[in-house]
Amino acid sequence: MKNKTDKNTSLVVLLALASLNALAGAGTVVGWGNHVISYLEPGTRFSQVAAGGAHSLALKSDGTVLAWADNAWADNGSHQSTVPAGLNGVVAVGAGSSHSIALKSDGTVVAWGRNYEGQSTVPAGLTGVVAVAAGYAQNLALQSNGTIVAWGSILNGLGYAPATVPAGLTGVVAVAAGGSHGLALKSDSTVVAWGNNGSGQSTLPAGLTGVVAVAAGIYHSLALKSDGTILAWGSEASGQSIVPMPAGMTGMVAVAEGGYHSLALKSDGTVVAWGRNYEGQSTVPAGLTGVVAVAAGIYHSLALKSDGTVVAWGNNDYGQSTEPVGLNDVVAVAGGSGHGLTLKSNGTVVAWGRIWNNGIGGYVPVTVPAGLTDVVAVAEGSLHSLALKSNGTVVAWGDNSYGQSTVPAGLTGVMAVAAGGTHNLALKSDGTVAAWGKIYNGSANVPATVPAVLTGVVAVAAGADHSLALKSDGAVVAWEVIWNGSAYVPATVPAGLAGVVAVAAGFYHSLALKSDGTVVAWGGWNNFDQTTVPANLNGVVAVAGGGFHSLALKSNGTVVAWGDNRAGQSTVPAGLNGVVAVTGGDFHSLALVRAVPALKLQMQLSGNSMLLSWPAESATAILESASTLDANALWTPVPGSDDPRTLPIGNGSRFFRLRIP
Repeated sequence: MKNKTDKNTSLVVLLALASLNALAGAGTVVGWGNHVISYLEPGTRFSQVAAGGAHSLALKSDGTVLAWADNAWADNGSHQSTVPAGLNGVVAVGAGSSHSIALKSDGTVVAWGRNYEGQSTVPAGLTGVVAVAAGYAQNLALQSNGTIVAWGSILNGLGYAPATVPAGLTGVVAVAAGGSHGLALKSDSTVVAWGNNGSGQSTLPAGLTGVVAVAAGIYHSLALKSDGTILAWGSEASGQSIVPMPAGMTGMVAVAEGGYHSLALKSDGTVVAWGRNYEGQSTVPAGLTGVVAVAAGIYHSLALKSDGTVVAWGNNDYGQSTEPVGLNDVVAVAGGSGHGLTLKSNGTVVAWGRIWNNGIGGYVPVTVPAGLTDVVAVAEGSLHSLALKSNGTVVAWGDNSYGQSTVPAGLTGVMAVAAGGTHNLALKSDGTVAAWGKIYNGSANVPATVPAVLTGVVAVAAGADHSLALKSDGAVVAWEVIWNGSAYVPATVPAGLAGVVAVAAGFYHSLALKSDGTVVAWGGWNNFDQTTVPANLNGVVAVAGGGFHSLALKSNGTVVAWGDNRAGQSTVPAGLNGVVAVTGGDFHSLALVRAVPALKLQMQLSGNSMLLSWPAESATAILESASTLDANALWTPVPGSDDPRTLPIGNGSRFFRLRIP
């Protein structure tokens, strides 16, 4: 807007801004790193899905991409479930074992994730692409001229070999990439196969014609014919390529290959699955209808429905079979080894991710005890969870190999809880601490203890095998043991540490927040610089420790992270602000974003005055003004407490906003 010199300039600008609502949140959760389920705004719709080794991709209708689950590989600087910043205009996605690819509307390709075999290094100058396919460690790009470009590697029985394409192959209309082979559907409805043939996956059935779609697994292949039937060939070790096909295999319109299982979409919107089912990947959810596309990972399956939603099933070690949901009304978060907990405003708990079950020797989805309500705080250990109820009692569940999920009889009056690797702490209202479970002291697993005569405690924290207590005088007490890189040694506190207002613990390191907003970190092992506090870090209001990384929440609602970043857990999402709480898991981080009510600033004129008002439920909001509206704008509180706020028209302010403190 051009500057004007007339008397009513401020009124014109003010009127334009007065009807704008403040940015609204709903107590939402943002997660990053490994084993994280992405937050998704309710109502989001997808147009394509892709399933990788242990991660999933969904293409949104706006051309952006959502990825979730396993996020451990980042050889080229970007994890397979961390979508590159600014990626948009996407028209197709593909997921390999540990990498991801996206085809953009301009015919270019973007790849990210594992790159040991070159699968995330897109060939220079690759353009004019109309379709992509991601195999185990290879990619295929179909160009508009009917030719194929391949990169990455295939399994050849001895290891990895460069992915290739048969010389002179043209007239291609569709491609599929397997673990060790490739398939091309030509415009004459015939198929070309190449690559490793150790399981017969590259030996086409005699007379194969009339094909309309192809799919490739690790060691097997599928072809969908124009009559709605399917032909399969290759390894039958898990029944994924058994011929004849399972009963009812007619009227098929699409096929997908997993590592060792197969999916077929029928014309009536239902799905048929067969092959390996160790992880439930071939057990189609009951009542699944309205499907328009399917995708298969190594051990999990995805279905895209006509309403744009996604259904997932099969292995869920990394949350890849937990389709994204809208998670809101959250008031607290906690992160564990491969799982997370959120406490909702109604006192209930939501859990996601996976947890190791020592009883069966495998991973199982994390759950919440039936009927758990009235919860006021949650905490996560490596393999167990804690909930503090409003009546001062504690509920524990999960692995109990070390007694960590057996709450001591008669434990009441609890006001805070902390969960370590295999032990727990409970702070009681009288300032004393209770402990249960076990710690490893370097030679044996022994019961967790509490120092004699420990009183006046106001906060507790628990690491893998050590414990911390903050006392009312700002002093910190540490006990049990930590690993210093070569041996287990007694946990200690830095000399002279005082004025502490909060404590946190990682596996083998500790954090203390001081009253001046600075942070002190220590521990015997600094293998990922988790105890090297960033220079000039101040204005901190909360701290959290992950496995080998550290988090600090600043007073301006932003987050600083440092330490281990192998799974992206120390790379704070760009633009993350409005945070009110942070927590760290073994290889992931979570932030609770403030629930901000929709604030509407109202304005009206009365004589020579402006009357500014806003809803009574937003009484904590601060009215601020500025003379400019740019990155350097100086926002200052508007004096007064009257409601509505009365200001003279000529007060010099042009812009007004409401801010939640």
